[in-house]
Amino acid sequence: MTKTVAGNYFEDFTLGQQIAHATPRTVTEGDVAAYNALYGSRFAMNSADTFAMDSGLPCAPLDDVLTFHFVFGKTVPDVSLNAVANLGYADVQFKARVYPGDTITAISEVIGLKENSNGKTGVVYVRSVGLNQDGEEVLNYVRWVMVNKKNFDAPAPEAVVPDLPESVAVADLTIPLGLDLSAYNRVLAGSQHVWGDYYVGEKIDHVDGITMEEAEHMMATRLYQNTARVHFNQIMQADSRFGRRLIYGGHIISLARAISFNGLGNACFVAAINGGAHVAPSFGGDTIFAWSEVLDKADVPGRDDLGALRIRTIGTKNQPCAEFPDKGEDVKRDPAVVLDLDYWVLMPK
Repeated sequence: MTKTVAGNYFEDFTLGQQIAHATPRTVTEGDVAAYNALYGSRFAMNSADTFAMDSGLPCAPLDDVLTFHFVFGKTVPDVSLNAVANLGYADVQFKARVYPGDTITAISEVIGLKENSNGKTGVVYVRSVGLNQDGEEVLNYVRWVMVNKKNFDAPAPEAVVPDLPESVAVADLTIPLGLDLSAYNRVLAGSQHVWGDYYVGEKIDHVDGITMEEAEHMMATRLYQNTARVHFNQIMQADSRFGRRLIYGGHIISLARAISFNGLGNACFVAAINGGAHVAPSFGGDTIFAWSEVLDKADVPGRDDLGALRIRTIGTKNQPCAEFPDKGEDVKRDPAVVLDLDYWVLMPK
């Protein structure tokens, strides 16, 4: 009997299956430094203890997207080790914020299954929950992933596709405990534009581009203990459709978040992700650009120091975004688009 683990294939999943993921991860300041080195994020709330403490927090919290990566990485060996691609996200809610010294664990439930018509792959829907050392939820989200079958003759399960919300309600957004933005320092934050300065329908070209190196995207994926083979094993990928290692989709999300600072510098927290899609693969050597559209803005119940903006950020590869590349009149996406992310941010008033 082998002692190694080959990971789950599509036929190994069952509806309602509960999965407790290894390994607990204690987050350190070193992890945060590595993350900043990889993406260059400049959001003040995540950069300076003094800034965070002046806003009522105990110290600088992790960037919410980094929290997402750590929880996501826990799920990969059980959910997507044999994945073809991660397809999308929904109902992503950031709960208790994570600080250096916190320990993260994760659990998942299979909430949907649908075999593809080729009989060789299927889509698995899971709801995953990240917990801290006190059992508090730090993240709760749904994702769906295309997974290979090992036994093509295995019978297809009854197709179940979960009914997912179109967006997270503003009333359900979790405000960081103790947060008070009434004395927010816009000079130190690096942007003068606050909640009232944005309008629905506004489009922002974030201007900057970042070229991805092979070593960097592999270091990033290892940082999150994400073991998906498509990111690491060139021998395996040489026989794939693209013949190359794919960049982890979350790497693009982090780059887009970092790039968005130029235009959304006071979007100090990602409160929820309503939906997201990795539209096309990216590879080492590609240069990522981004632009955003303000989809909605809302008061946060009981708060006069902050508001919520619903943002849609589009990431492109090898194409600047001055012309806001998106879908054409034929509803086909511009071939440069690699990421389409719809999310709520918290911003001072």
